[in-house]
Amino acid sequence: MKKLTGSFRYAQWDPWLIISQIISVQCMLYVTLGLTLVLLGTLVGDTRTLDHIFEYHEIQVRDFGGRMVISSFVINSLFGAVTLWYIVERTKQCMDFSCTWHIFHLVICWFYNGQFPTTFSWWALNVACATLMCVCGEFLCLRTELAAIPLSLGPKTDL
Repeated sequence: MKKLTGSFRYAQWDPWLIISQIISVQCMLYVTLGLTLVLLGTLVGDTRTLDHIFEYHEIQVRDFGGRMVISSFVINSLFGAVTLWYIVERTKQCMDFSCTWHIFHLVICWFYNGQFPTTFSWWALNVACATLMCVCGEFLCLRTELAAIPLSLGPKTDL
């Protein structure tokens, strides 16, 4: 039996909830990243492939395609913050889920490329995006957690 501790969540550790949240966040972020790349690629008449998501050599500022990939990752971090707000709903867990997504992305990129990502631009982008996603997600979750809880069920009156 689960017991309440005075907060709005159960105190018992629920691994199935955490696993389902991780899977949901991973899926949502890859879908939004793909859609963002397709949308930006359509606007400029460029075709997008999986290389633009997983190939770490694509992340560079020398040409427009590389800058578009960087922009997609930054925009996706903002979508990630909203995803954390809706799926995770906890300020304390935003950093965990943000880092989890980026660690899984590191592993996928490593296997996709056949070698460990070594470019500075890939690391700088992913650290910046993880930070942006975490901070914005914490801000959104904190606003929800600190919202006033109405104590009466009657109509509101200003005193």
